[in-house]
Order: sequence, then C-alpha cells, then structure tokens
Amino acid sequence: MAKSFEDFKLNRQILNAVADAGFTTATPIQEKAIAPVLSGQDIFGIAETGTGKTAAYVLPILMQLKYAQGDSPRALILAPTRELAMQIEEHVKMFSTYTDLRSVVVFGGIGPKTQIEQIKAGVDIIIATPGRFLDIYLAGHINTQYIKFLVLDEADKMMDMGFIGSIHRILEIVPRKRQNLLFSATMSDLVQKIAGDFLKNPTIIEVGEQATPASTVTQVLYEVPNFKTKINLLQHLLKNDEEFKRLIIFCKTKTVADNIYSFISRRFGEEAVRVIHANKGQNTRINSINSFKEGNIRVLVATDVASRGIDVTEVSHVINFDVPIIIEDYVHRIGRTGRAYAKGDALTFCSPSEEYYIKKIEKLIRQQIPVVPLPAEVFVEETPYDEKQAIARAIDDQKRREDPDFKGAFHEKKHAAAIAAAARNKTNKQPAWKKKKFKSKK
Repeated sequence: MAKSFEDFKLNRQILNAVADAGFTTATPIQEKAIAPVLSGQDIFGIAETGTGKTAAYVLPILMQLKYAQGDSPRALILAPTRELAMQIEEHVKMFSTYTDLRSVVVFGGIGPKTQIEQIKAGVDIIIATPGRFLDIYLAGHINTQYIKFLVLDEADKMMDMGFIGSIHRILEIVPRKRQNLLFSATMSDLVQKIAGDFLKNPTIIEVGEQATPASTVTQVLYEVPNFKTKINLLQHLLKNDEEFKRLIIFCKTKTVADNIYSFISRRFGEEAVRVIHANKGQNTRINSINSFKEGNIRVLVATDVASRGIDVTEVSHVINFDVPIIIEDYVHRIGRTGRAYAKGDALTFCSPSEEYYIKKIEKLIRQQIPVVPLPAEVFVEETPYDEKQAIARAIDDQKRREDPDFKGAFHEKKHAAAIAAAARNKTNKQPAWKKKKFKSKK
C-alpha cells in the first residue's frame, strides 16, 4: 500500500503545502527517495518521466533547509532546459509556500540583470541551467561556499546537450562537503561517468525498468510513406476533437514545427494551437505553455526542447510527427501523456527512413510498438522525386553507420555506370595496327 506523506518526517508547514497541492499518497520514487535524502545519503535515482521525482528531492531539501538564512544559496538544482528549470521552481514555490525560504530560477535566452538582482536580494535555493549559472558565478554575483545540496535533474539530457564540461566546472566551485542527488531516466555511459565523479557511495533507487515508457501510455505506430501523407493523417485524427482533446505534437526540426503550426492554424483556427522551439522568445514560450496548461489551447507543437519539464495533466495524446533521432527522447516525449497514473495515447508517424530509429527505440524500451494500418479515409500521396532521393540517401547513411564497408545505392549505380562505360569503350577501341591512314587524293 502506498505511503501517505504524513508517514514521512516532514514538518507541518510542508505537509500543509503538500495537502494544498492535492498530493495524498507518495509515488514509488517519492516513497523510496524521501527517507534516504532526509538521512543525508547521496542518491542515484533512475525513474521514468512523470513519476513525481521533483517532489522526491524538493520536499526533503526544504525540510532540511527549514527557514531563510543569510543571503547566499544553500541548495543548487541544475536542469538541462529552461522549461524544466521553471517547472522545478514552480514545485519549490508551491511546497515552500508556508515557509520563508527564497528561491530564484536562472536560465539563458533573456538578459541576466533581473536574475542577478533577485540573487543579490538573498536566496536559499537556486534552480538553474548550467551555462547561465556559470555566467552569473564568473561575473562575481554568486557565493557558492554555503551550498549543502547539489541536484542534477535529467542528467541524461544534460549529457546529450553537451553540459558535461559545465558540470565539472560547477563541481570545482561548490564545497566538497555536500549532499548530492542525481536523477536520470536512462543510464548511458556518460551518465555513469558523471555519477562516478559526482556521487559518494550513493543509494541507488530504480523505479520501473530502465527506459521503460509509463504503463499507462498506449503506443501505436503508423507506417507513412512521405511528409504529405503524414499531414493528411494528422488532419484526419484532429477532426476527432472529442477523443483528441488536448495533445502535443513533437517534430524533429523548427521548420517542420512551424509548417505544422501553420497547417493547424489554417484548418482549425489560430486560437487552437501554439508552437514552441528554440527560435521562439522566452516569454512566448512561457505564455504558450501556460495557455496549454490552462486548457485555452488544444494543440501544442514542439521540438524536443519541450519534451521534458512540461508537467501538464490530462494530455490525451502525444503525436510523434517525426521519430526522434536521439532515441531516449522517445520515452520523454510519450511521458508527457499518461501522467499521474492517468491513461494516455502515443502515436508515432514513421517514414521509410525512420524505421532504423524505431528498431533502436524498440530495443531500448524492450518492447515492440504495435503497427496499425492507415485509416481508409487518409489519402496516400505519391512521394515526390526529391523526397524519394532524400529517403534513399538517409537509408544509405544508416546502413553505412552499421557497416563502414557499405558503399551505398548511389555508389553502386555510379559504379555500375562506370563499368558499362568502360565496356563500351573497350568494344569501340581498335588495335593500333588496324588503324589505316588515308591520304587525301588531289
């Protein structure tokens, strides 16, 4: 039976805030992590997305900090993206509402002036992306000597985004005597390396199988020949607004995301959809996520910058318009639905050049994604010549990655053409003795 938060050694202020937030029983990660964090243990937590791991470390940290003290931070929580950093700060503010603890969130994409002013006014907890934290520290605005808690959230995503150098620099500037907490959804070699550098005799907490999608998410795969047919399939699904009531559509690139946004806004109205990606201004992205959370918009189109940290209940569907190239992102994308033990659906559109990544994803999640036929009403478009060529090139690249000796279909055609041309030349070539010189008669 799941534990109640009343069973943990949390003070009344925190328990009242937990009750206000509507939390009643602890999730498995909270049940396993809260007590060892309270006892001062380093933690290595492996948990699928949407399991409540933010509360699993925020609650015991708040309990140990107790009240505002001095002007310098005593806890530092690092996150890979600004969206996740903002999400964590929401949790910190929500759970510390009956305390006087002060928190500041810092991230790039906007000027640092306001963030620096907030830090200088006094802070107990800083939630930050690694790059912006280092920028403000190197400019002389953060005193790290009182930091007692250091958290790395979504460590696998930090490694994917190339933050390992920044993490090592941060480890050099914080006190050696501190409690370390690392959370990751997957266990890559780089995550294991940073864990070895970062953690001292950690308690390892694993919830669910590594990189396993939440059991509350139903997954299906549509095999789709080309981009235009993907659009036709999307249009067909969106017509069913009773079933597809609130959904996130994930795309590989900003261009595809903008194209889908334009298509949906033309067909279903601008008030139904927003798009977020790296080129969108910070305020635009925050407003779009808030509108989606509040239920004012039906569809959020996003690149993988938003695949983590968007904690929105009642997302009915996630649609992978493109299959992610970083295969671990599949688990994080589909984890945006089926949250807090609700049911959700994840639909993936797969073109011939994306089958390679689907096989890798199925190996990672240790299960096959069921293939369903395209609905009869969906018009299957002819694949344009340029797209055919791009698909063939992509498949060649994939085969070459698996087998360095593979030369590729284009190479084979070129090679065959060269052999044919050489054969023709050989046939037409006459030996020198057969060649006669003709003198012109006058």
